[in-house]
Amino acid sequence: MKVTVDEDRCAGHGMCLTLCPEVFEMTDDGWAVADPGDVPVGLEDAARDAIQNCPEQAIREID
Repeated sequence: MKVTVDEDRCAGHGMCLTLCPEVFEMTDDGWAVADPGDVPVGLEDAARDAIQNCPEQAIREID
């Protein structure tokens, strides 16, 4: 599983970082980014929670 953040939709709420800090981080400009690698085993549910709880629906799962 991999995830990506649409930088055009992200508003910097940080919900993803709160729910899954091992995968998401905030840039110096205040926008969320996702680790470009695979979501670590055991964190898939937390990453999916971040996807479902993003206020801007800016996160999606990719192949």
